[in-house]
Amino acid sequence: MVNIRLPDGQVKQYPEGVTAAEILAENESGAQDTPQPVGVNIDGDPADLARPIDADCAVEPILPDSEDGLEILRHSASHVMAAAIRRLWPDTKFAIGPAISDGFYYDIDLEHRLTEDDLPKIEAEMAKVVAENAPFVRAERPAGDVLREAREQGDTYKAELVDEIQQAGAETVSTYTSGDFIDVCRGPHVPATGSIGAVKLLSVAGAYWRGDEHNAMLQRIYGTAFPTQEQLDEHLRLVEEAKKRDHRRLAKELELYSTDDLVGPGLVLWHPKGGRIRTIIERFWRDAHFEHGYEIIYTPHIGRLQLWDRSGHTGFYRDNMYAPMQIDEQQYQIKPMNCPFHIQIYKSRRRSYREFPMRWAELGTVYRYEKPGVLHGLLRVRGFTQDDAHIFCRLDQLDDEIQKTLDFTLTILRTFGFDDFDVALSTQPAKFVGEQENWDKSTEALERALANSRLDYIVQEGEGAFYGPKIDLNIRDSLKRVWQCSTIQVDFNIPDRFDMTYTGSDGAAHQPIMIHRALMGSIERFFGCLVEHYGGAFPMWLAPVQAAVIPITERHHARGEAVRDKLAAAGIRVTLDSRSEKMGAKIREHTTQKVPYMLIIGDREVESGEVSVRTYKEGDAGSIVLDDLIGTMLEDISEKR
Repeated sequence: MVNIRLPDGQVKQYPEGVTAAEILAENESGAQDTPQPVGVNIDGDPADLARPIDADCAVEPILPDSEDGLEILRHSASHVMAAAIRRLWPDTKFAIGPAISDGFYYDIDLEHRLTEDDLPKIEAEMAKVVAENAPFVRAERPAGDVLREAREQGDTYKAELVDEIQQAGAETVSTYTSGDFIDVCRGPHVPATGSIGAVKLLSVAGAYWRGDEHNAMLQRIYGTAFPTQEQLDEHLRLVEEAKKRDHRRLAKELELYSTDDLVGPGLVLWHPKGGRIRTIIERFWRDAHFEHGYEIIYTPHIGRLQLWDRSGHTGFYRDNMYAPMQIDEQQYQIKPMNCPFHIQIYKSRRRSYREFPMRWAELGTVYRYEKPGVLHGLLRVRGFTQDDAHIFCRLDQLDDEIQKTLDFTLTILRTFGFDDFDVALSTQPAKFVGEQENWDKSTEALERALANSRLDYIVQEGEGAFYGPKIDLNIRDSLKRVWQCSTIQVDFNIPDRFDMTYTGSDGAAHQPIMIHRALMGSIERFFGCLVEHYGGAFPMWLAPVQAAVIPITERHHARGEAVRDKLAAAGIRVTLDSRSEKMGAKIREHTTQKVPYMLIIGDREVESGEVSVRTYKEGDAGSIVLDDLIGTMLEDISEKR
């Protein structure tokens, strides 16, 4: 007999070999609206419902709309898609088919060149596989047997994967059979093909085997799956909305930035409107840092190679660095990070315990070599500006500094309109540097700051960097997509590598604690996120043009100029559209440019001294006294609504 702890805390005994499905079926709530589980957590590890249980454990159902449930659902859908493809094109070779954050994909080697026109045909065949409701059956088989079969069948990619598993010391591998399709897979999967819910295939792309351009180019089919058709429809609606908000498309329409092959891939050219918004962001960033006790520093774009040798970048980060350059018989390196320069400022003279904390911030432009295949608009570039800062403090100041840093981070992000976060605390890994006491106190300080800020977070045990624990704070945009953003990292490595010291109150030399911190991550990535979050319709305080004055005819130009001048004198970014275009065309153009306010002036407005107002958000707002309108606009700007 085995002792099973149920989700309600009860412990019951069952015969050894009982399946999770049998246990859950016996103890189900009976509520008609409770969804059927797609898997089970056995002592926290996801498994198939059909998995026999032969030891004491706790079991908990995995529901289809949970994070684990969606992963199981989507991974199973990738198998169903692969089964359908093999029926349509029997000579297909399969590589990998994982679940991903919002769907799944399968990489395949197929002579037929797939297009999106093939997707409905694959979906139709998938529907047949689903209708057959064939069970997913797991088997543990000798790795050598599976490897031999894969080679005999010409399954090149599966053979390579199984060979690696065997070389790593595994004697067996797991396979899953569903109907006439067998795949090497660790699972888990839904009980049967009929359990995968609603599925949609989305696109076809190319992908190098294992992401290496020296390997074969495979075809990758993307899809997604949800428990219900309603959830799938909502997801597809958000996908279409995301396409409309794609910052690359909007940046072209709004003339924000561009890239150019003659300049180089991944290197951004900021246009006047984009430059205006960036300037506003940077001005706000600098002012906020001064208010929160930071000093602003500036450092060079290049430094001698010895600096990067000492920091460890050439040893651990070489593949992401540009090649060194020879100057005056010395090798120089364009900087991939700002940290070593900040260290050298610290070491420019002796430091005292009385000087702490030191908070130094820099909008430092760095350059990293990203492979061409991963470059993506502003989100993945080769030259970008980090909103970087380093805090040097004593151990007794660490709690206070981490709390202040987290509070400051939240203030910045909320000002830009973000208040939904995914937060993770990454703790000490197996291999680490620094004293255990410092690790313990740093981790506790990070935990306390998160608790004080009332942030929900997950703990990623052992996922901290070798040099210290960290908080990662990612933002969710208006479409609920997650964007990598802020980080707060404690570092015990660099102070040691650079022999950083200060004179303590006891007159002895001590090593400072160093905190790395980025609020927005990089200006470029954060800017791309803002474009998509707002769909290009920036709030008043960020809009590059806040108001457009539009005279109806030439006789209204004088009044238009006076209105423009008054807005400009109040500090409002305004343009006067005095072109001899039709009024409808002018309004459409400024609407397309997402200008927050359009002020239309005709005979009535000239006589009354008012302006006829249209807003981007609400359309016609009627006639408003100009001074009243300016007051409203300035209030929107000052409060950063």
